[in-house]
Amino acid sequence: MQRMLATIVLLSACTATAAAPAYRIETIAQGLDHPWSIAFLPDGDVLVTERAGRLRVIHNGVLREAPIDGVPAVFVSGQGGLFDIVLAADFASSGSVLLSFAHGTDKANGLRVVRARYTADGLRDIATVFEARPLKRGSAHYGGRIALLGGGMFAVGVGDAFGAREAAQTLDSHLGKIVRIGLDGSVPRDNPFIGREGALPEIYSLGHRNPQGLVFDAAGGVLYAHEHGPRGGDEINRIEAGSNYGWPIATYGVDYTGAQISPWTEYEGMQSPLLHWTPSIAPSGMTLVRGAMFPAWRGSLLVSALAEKSVRRVPLVNGVPGTQETLFAELGERLRDVREAPDGAIWLLTDSPQGRVLRVLREATPK
Repeated sequence: MQRMLATIVLLSACTATAAAPAYRIETIAQGLDHPWSIAFLPDGDVLVTERAGRLRVIHNGVLREAPIDGVPAVFVSGQGGLFDIVLAADFASSGSVLLSFAHGTDKANGLRVVRARYTADGLRDIATVFEARPLKRGSAHYGGRIALLGGGMFAVGVGDAFGAREAAQTLDSHLGKIVRIGLDGSVPRDNPFIGREGALPEIYSLGHRNPQGLVFDAAGGVLYAHEHGPRGGDEINRIEAGSNYGWPIATYGVDYTGAQISPWTEYEGMQSPLLHWTPSIAPSGMTLVRGAMFPAWRGSLLVSALAEKSVRRVPLVNGVPGTQETLFAELGERLRDVREAPDGAIWLLTDSPQGRVLRVLREATPK
């Protein structure tokens, strides 16, 4: 059944040629150092993380020069830095946010998630709610994307550290996993590996390489994730508790040297991807379109891509990907994140030392 599903999805996953809805792209801010994530505040302000360790605010459409005070110390090296920011569901009353970032030193570093209270004076009451174990060497493959799950829980993707890919298959390591945790740092009692000897209780799924896209569809109760393959084998997966997604035992990719990583693209007992991109597009952010500004895109996943310098629209019908569409390639820029704003506009972050914040608005069709 897994092989049949993968075949159906891959046959339907070609790029669409149909014209996209008319839109215009505006530059909201520029000059940011590798912006990574974006969050929309109830008062209209917009928060943007810079991988260099700064949290910035856009107020009344203008990027404030001074970064927000109180951001924890961040390990900035290679792919390491400040990653995601997510507002808690009760942000309007609590001011609570979640931040993910790399911490430590070149010889011992890892992913950390903190909860903090956002105020006009900066971040306050900072508390660590998750730290990936074990610490690793080098500065690659952190994951770092967060998704709120409801019920006071969130999920976060943890990369395989690049040089420790076999750890993605072991339950005594957070590397190469998606973990599920309470907003207070507690472990949900129904996590799938609680009580298993030698298993870290935070683990929700395993066999991931470098998951940097994570979206929870609250209406359907489904968690979607995407992850970078090596040369090929980027994946979108439907995440289910306790499931194994194959890396590095099953992959459609090959090593950067061209060497074979595994003879298997599928393996018994492991989940096949909903779709894969081979050659790689290098997926980064991801959002699920729910608003009314772009009705033709509603119900689609939008996936920003670094290598392809585009956004892939992946329509979902009963959870099955349909024919894809390539968007915003005219920008010719690496795209780090894509988000839908409360008004339905699509916001993009470009991955550059002089990164931009862009807003995509529906262009009225001429009569």
